[in-house]
Amino acid sequence: MDDDYKIWIKRAYNSLALAKVEKIGGICYEDLCYNAQQAVEKGLKALLIYYGENILRNLKTHDLFVLLKNLETYVEVPDGMIDAAVLTEYAAGTSNVRERSRDHEQNKTNKKEC
Repeated sequence: MDDDYKIWIKRAYNSLALAKVEKIGGICYEDLCYNAQQAVEKGLKALLIYYGENILRNLKTHDLFVLLKNLETYVEVPDGMIDAAVLTEYAAGTSNVRERSRDHEQNKTNKKEC
């Protein structure tokens, strides 16, 4: 197995460390959220590489929802992780992220009613 996923894991931990920096001075919350998004994205890409996905060819995206949905091909993804897709806004300013998150919330509500 290719060890590229280990590089992505290391980078994910680095981004997570930056996201945990205490907000001081001129640091914007948005910048800390960006680093949190990067940590999640890199971690997801590490998992996808581990499972054999060619992310450079097949998944050129920063959209956490897309990455999580692709990960579901290999493992069960807990609802709480799907909820983390809202962080995509801090990477790409994607307007339809909120819509997808609302759809996900609606689906969770519907499941509880069944």
